[in-house]
Amino acid sequence: MADSASWPDRTRLPIEPFQRVGRIDRTVAGSDPIEWPAEVSAPAGAPNVLVVMTDDVGFGASNVFGGPIPTPTYARLAERGLRYNRFHTTALCSPSRAALITGRNHHVASTGIIMEFSTPFPGYHSIVSRSVGTIGEILTQNGYGTAWFGKNHNVPDWLTTPAGPFTLWPTGLGFEYFYGFLGADAHQFRPAVFEGTKPVDPYLGRENDYHLDADLADHAVTWIRTQKSISPEKPFFAYYTPGTAHAPHHAPKEWIEKFRGQFDHGWDEQRIRTFEEQKKLGVIPADAVLNPTPEHYRRWNDLSEDMKRVCARQMECYAAALSHCDHQIGRVIDAIEELGELENTLIIYIQGDNGSSAEDPTGHGLTSEIGVLANGLVDDEAFMVENVDEFGGRWFQNLFSHGWAHAMNSPYQWDKKIASHLGGSRTSMVVSWPERIADNGGLRSQFTHITDVVPTILDAAGIPMPDVINGFQQVPLNGTSLVPAFADADAADTHTTQYFEVIANQGIYHDGWMANTAPKRLPWVGMGESTADPFEEYVWELYHLDEDFTQSENVAAQHPEKLADLRQIFLDEAAKNQVLPLDDRYIERLRPENRPQHGTSRTLYTFYPGTTRITEGLAPNMKNTSYRITATVTIPEGGAEGVLVTQGGWFGGNALYLLDGRPTFSYARSHYPQHKYTITGADRIPAGDHEVVLDFRYDGGAPGSGGEAAILVDGVEVARGRIEQTVPVRISADETLDIGEDSGTPVVRDYDVPFRFTGTLHKIVIDTAPDQD
Repeated sequence: MADSASWPDRTRLPIEPFQRVGRIDRTVAGSDPIEWPAEVSAPAGAPNVLVVMTDDVGFGASNVFGGPIPTPTYARLAERGLRYNRFHTTALCSPSRAALITGRNHHVASTGIIMEFSTPFPGYHSIVSRSVGTIGEILTQNGYGTAWFGKNHNVPDWLTTPAGPFTLWPTGLGFEYFYGFLGADAHQFRPAVFEGTKPVDPYLGRENDYHLDADLADHAVTWIRTQKSISPEKPFFAYYTPGTAHAPHHAPKEWIEKFRGQFDHGWDEQRIRTFEEQKKLGVIPADAVLNPTPEHYRRWNDLSEDMKRVCARQMECYAAALSHCDHQIGRVIDAIEELGELENTLIIYIQGDNGSSAEDPTGHGLTSEIGVLANGLVDDEAFMVENVDEFGGRWFQNLFSHGWAHAMNSPYQWDKKIASHLGGSRTSMVVSWPERIADNGGLRSQFTHITDVVPTILDAAGIPMPDVINGFQQVPLNGTSLVPAFADADAADTHTTQYFEVIANQGIYHDGWMANTAPKRLPWVGMGESTADPFEEYVWELYHLDEDFTQSENVAAQHPEKLADLRQIFLDEAAKNQVLPLDDRYIERLRPENRPQHGTSRTLYTFYPGTTRITEGLAPNMKNTSYRITATVTIPEGGAEGVLVTQGGWFGGNALYLLDGRPTFSYARSHYPQHKYTITGADRIPAGDHEVVLDFRYDGGAPGSGGEAAILVDGVEVARGRIEQTVPVRISADETLDIGEDSGTPVVRDYDVPFRFTGTLHKIVIDTAPDQD
């Protein structure tokens, strides 16, 4: 039993309430007076904490760091806080997020790759160990109110269904409240949102004006106000991670219109303009060098006039999305200020979990991320020109050209995923804490890393890193606190060694030097020949970053001994941090045969009405195979319509439904008109009990081949048609299998979501081996 001198012991969580108990007699009168048990509270003066992190935003995107995109909230915080120009991420989504919330290197948190591409090795299986506790767990158990808003991307994709388990969801990782989405990205107008562990469709009833970024801000403001209204002395921790500006680059039309014509000069010119502005602002040294654009990248002047307009529109959408997102973040900060809490609120605003994404393979951008990157879709320029105004809206899943990405990552080399180079890993950060930071507008150039966020929060709050959380001995933190440099611009670096690795793009920073590999796969190459030994077979470079701010001069030939030393340090760090084995596969890991095999012997699946949001990892695999769907229904007098079962949506998927009472099956290989297939029965299904069957017979052959679809009602064929192409690899990154309704986007525009079935749906049976069964 703890005594008053040792309580609370914040090194071992949870902390039990403390009560001093004196004499207890048979009677109340005969017992000593007693006080209520003392429950743990945060240390006196502990600040509120707001951590913000945007998505896929390069160092040179925001105007605060010389870019073309106005981010007034970011600028306001920079004016009353500190700017960090040597802040580093892991160069990829899930790994950066795991490192941020745990304070450990991403492989230590078993997140060496995004969740959808995990492999069974300890550093890559995506099942975060209980010995790697999160900042949510630590602060909640130390008396903070805690919440997570926005993107998660830290739950293994086979665990993201409403059936759980929920141990790796935000609420399972110690956060008291969650409102956001679990996957890599979200359709901003029709997102798959969860509140806690419950799926919600917040756009219903607001279809014409809904946008996820505004919704996230609404919920964050409400939560913060509630915290302070009820428990004003209790500090809050809000982790706010919108999915912007990850593809799709969706923004309200009026925000896109603000940027019309502002990027007609193109990405090559923009890169130069940004570099010049960065020097004027002093966020890069006067002697910094602008790295040349690699020869593999598309040049602006190689585009036709029509495609220049298309690509300019893409950048207008990206700028609108980021600026609109920053505006919504400003609403959250305004709410904190209105509550009188801003002075003692530590705000850490990270502009990008990695550099901007150059995953567009053609150089003219793309209209569907999942279609192009996972399923081999080739965008048609004529279609893009004809539908230029669809960019940024509901019916495109657009990503801008890799040329724009490289411009947003100015002045560095390379882009997202390329962890070996600063274009992938170095983004910008602003820290504001009016009560403790006096150097308003100051610049900090110490080497900092995303693992430094947790130690900084704990240091600011006066909370030690616990040795034990919920009975699990904790792995030491890898990051170091930034607090000592808040008051001292010349404070010595405390983070002196840091490895980098994503998809075998390797790097090691140590005492001002950086050794790294040259990319073997370009940022937009998802599949290719894998390398047996990336450490030995990749070409290594050497940079003296203390003298070469932008990683522009490879001095490997001049300092072979230094390079050899650093390569050994990389191997030592890799062994300590679960980085090995090195693996340069990427999209290959997404293929069904490379994913965890759940229920491999199962071919019959029975679902009931109300079952929704079954993610692809646990849904029946209807790709590259024959299947049969059987719906048992009762049709009322007057008929019925609506969805019986659907998977995916507009950008890829299928739906069995009744349209105006007629049995209908629609299939989408992609969002292109020629990839939409629909077969419909001629007659309405009459009142009564019926069995509606969709029988799909796959042609066989290469993945994505076609097949023949037939609809039967009570055993009688009522429609038949060809589906010439099918989805070969991945139906969706965010849309799901839904029973009795459709969430997200419709497969075709003949109906709109949710299109709930108006009859009685008894059950759905999906058979993925119809010939066997």
